[in-house]
Amino acid sequence: MRTLIRKKQTTGRADPAPSRWAWRMQRMMLTPGIRLALRAGIPFCITLTAGTIYLADDARRDAIAQTVSEARASIEQRPEFMVNLMAIDGAGDELASYIREALPLDFPVSSFDLDLDAMRGLVSEIPAVEKAAVRIRPGGKLQIDVTQRTAVALWRNEDGLALVDADGIYVAAATSRFARPDLPMIAGKGADKHVAEALDLIDAAGPLGSRLRGLVRIGERRWDVVLDRDQRILLPETEPRRALERVIALEGAQDILTRDVARVDMRLARRPTVQMTNEAAEERMARQAAFRAQNK
Repeated sequence: MRTLIRKKQTTGRADPAPSRWAWRMQRMMLTPGIRLALRAGIPFCITLTAGTIYLADDARRDAIAQTVSEARASIEQRPEFMVNLMAIDGAGDELASYIREALPLDFPVSSFDLDLDAMRGLVSEIPAVEKAAVRIRPGGKLQIDVTQRTAVALWRNEDGLALVDADGIYVAAATSRFARPDLPMIAGKGADKHVAEALDLIDAAGPLGSRLRGLVRIGERRWDVVLDRDQRILLPETEPRRALERVIALEGAQDILTRDVARVDMRLARRPTVQMTNEAAEERMARQAAFRAQNK
């Protein structure tokens, strides 16, 4: 006997779950690094490859370089970027001329072609310049502000006369002693390295007034004080001011420098020595000889 109920026919359905490889691929695509590579890395590589192929041609590279150069020149050569003159403030005529020689600029020149830091370094290396500032002012003016070293003494050396500051640094050349009569004179090798000590001695020699001619550095160790009438005070290496003050005290008490004295040697503090001039020594010897002859 047949059954009256028909069995439902089963049809095959696809499994909705992804395969193992598809699942791994989906997981990999969700990785931040892979997503970044797809979004930026691949376009970058394509662009780089295309640019490399395009720039492989020498003519194309030259054309691009020429275009960039022309565009840059058209901007740099505009009138508002041109420098037409140089102004130097704070320097004397000699120093200003020296600065212009150190910076040989051919005006007009574009401000883009000027290295202000390098120019400031060149100006600062000039011995007579203590410090310098370089800037470009509106109107196409190269402004150089200079602080010049102040000369405090005239130094006579083997090359001639030079003005030096308190640190013994060269300031300018001097044509003669009369070019700066207001400055004291120092001389001798190494005198420029002891300007501060020389100024201290000159201050101590103030009571000598106009008789003071200057100081001479002897053997790069000590000073001689030079007076008029070719007189000299030989000072020791240590405590020279104290020795000079002793001589000035003797001058005030006994007029020792007013006499026919050629040298006052203070190098030995315990035994100062006075040397007479040749004329005075000969006159003294003549008087002694006459006295001996009279008493015979």
